[in-house]
Amino acid sequence: MKERYNNLLRLAVLATLPLAIQFANADATPQHDDKVMAEYQTAGGSPLESVPMHQDINPKAPKMSHDEFEKAKKIFFERCAGCHGVLRKGATGKPLTPDITLDKSLEYLKAFIKYGSPAGMPNWGTAGILTDDEVDLMARYVQQTPPAPPEFGMPEMMASWKVTVPVDKRPKKKMNNLNLENLFSVTLRDAGEIALIDGDSKKIVSILNTGYAVHISRMSASGRYMFVIGRDAKINLIDLWMEHPDTVAEIKIGMEARSVESSKFKGYEDKYAIAGAYWPPQFVIMDGDTLKPRKIVSTRGMTVDKQVYHPEPRVAAIVSSHFNPEFYVNVKETGQVYAVNYEDLNNLKIKMIDAAPFLHDGGFESTHRYFMDAANASNKIAVIDTKEGKLTKLVEVGKTPHPGRGANFIDPEFGPVWATGHLGDEKITLIGTDPLKHPKQAWKVVRTLKGQGGGSLFLKTHPKSRNLWVDTTLNPDPKISQSIAVWDINNMNKGYEALPIGEWAGLKDGPKRVVEPEYNKAGDEVWFSVWNGKDQESAIVVVDDKTRKLKAVIKDKRLVTPTGKFNVYNTQHDIY
Repeated sequence: MKERYNNLLRLAVLATLPLAIQFANADATPQHDDKVMAEYQTAGGSPLESVPMHQDINPKAPKMSHDEFEKAKKIFFERCAGCHGVLRKGATGKPLTPDITLDKSLEYLKAFIKYGSPAGMPNWGTAGILTDDEVDLMARYVQQTPPAPPEFGMPEMMASWKVTVPVDKRPKKKMNNLNLENLFSVTLRDAGEIALIDGDSKKIVSILNTGYAVHISRMSASGRYMFVIGRDAKINLIDLWMEHPDTVAEIKIGMEARSVESSKFKGYEDKYAIAGAYWPPQFVIMDGDTLKPRKIVSTRGMTVDKQVYHPEPRVAAIVSSHFNPEFYVNVKETGQVYAVNYEDLNNLKIKMIDAAPFLHDGGFESTHRYFMDAANASNKIAVIDTKEGKLTKLVEVGKTPHPGRGANFIDPEFGPVWATGHLGDEKITLIGTDPLKHPKQAWKVVRTLKGQGGGSLFLKTHPKSRNLWVDTTLNPDPKISQSIAVWDINNMNKGYEALPIGEWAGLKDGPKRVVEPEYNKAGDEVWFSVWNGKDQESAIVVVDDKTRKLKAVIKDKRLVTPTGKFNVYNTQHDIY
């Protein structure tokens, strides 16, 4: 009887699908398998799950005890906030506020949460991620008034700010024998650490404590300082000149964050750093050698499409202009890119460039003038001219582009191109990037490659390489997620070769997801993380770029869930 009821209920939901789709953004998530989005959502829950928040008792909402509310809040910030937003006002997914959800029956909401939708809502119940009791709990939770986390301003930042080694106590010259230009910073996401690995010897130099689930490492213009930011919005400033490289300053710039960058324009090298927060929605400019906060700017405002107010526009990728004293800041939900001029912090100039929602990641094309910026929910790449400070073009690409920083190379037919992979389909899209010598191809899709499938997070090449490497980390097929696809740039019509990186790692158990190709400085090696569970053995696999043969496997019990890898020289000089 229960099974028959569930089937009837699911048919009822499907019959009202046009109505149901308002809870999921059809442009935001992969359609090939709901499990892909579930993986993407849960690859690092929000640090806000444990933050105390006020529970508002709405008399129209179904009853929830304090313990039920706290449990549901934890699930929401672990599973749902990444798409629907902290305040449930809508982000990549649609709004889930009481003015909408109270008009729906509990049975309707439960069915939607359990079965998902073809528009991209994961099937949390039937995928085995939430129990029926938890589905019921979440259906009641989204009918409550959304709890708001506290704000985080200058007093809170100053209270968290620490300078462990003052500037005048630091080395005046490099005090170690490390080849810093070929050093790798490797994220150990579930350990709250990074590993510094010598690219020459393949040995771990040190393990440093950082914030929770480090998102990226970035280099100062000089190559001396490394900035590491965790999802908990903690930044570590690491001095690589020390005898034993270590943290010299730290700060929290909010409660959840993803991005950090350093000033690179001539005359401002190493002077400033900038970091952007998911909560509160803001960015902060700091001193580059101490992280002392100087200027906080909120990003709350109007969206570029409907011109409606959004209370939670999170800061995603940030790049540092090589042409002007400016940072380019992705304001995710509003679809705007802020060109932030840091010449005069007391009279801060911000140019607001309309692009498209929801801006996520991206990087420069080969001349470092144009910021190739992925608006992943809009299936577009926004081309931002950082010399002129304006939008050059919006380029339609595949489903949910996710390039990381992208890949630059010379296409034998179309000249210089920048490439992106996609979470939602198997395409690798190549966009022409040379308006001077190849004007007919500039800012257009010139070639589309067919990859292994959806679920790609990163792709990479190198100026000295003729290979293009593309991962499919979140693909539901283990054979695909444990391998890497590689193309010969000179003969892309030949198709890709799939290499069994997960198998080469020699690990026994676990998902063994292969993630993020990263080159060494010389461009003759490619490093891959083989990402296993927290309690399982992981590894880093090094491949010879020319022969595509296994060169080394780095294993160590301290390599807990390795994901992102950042070569110092390539990161410093925006080489990808």
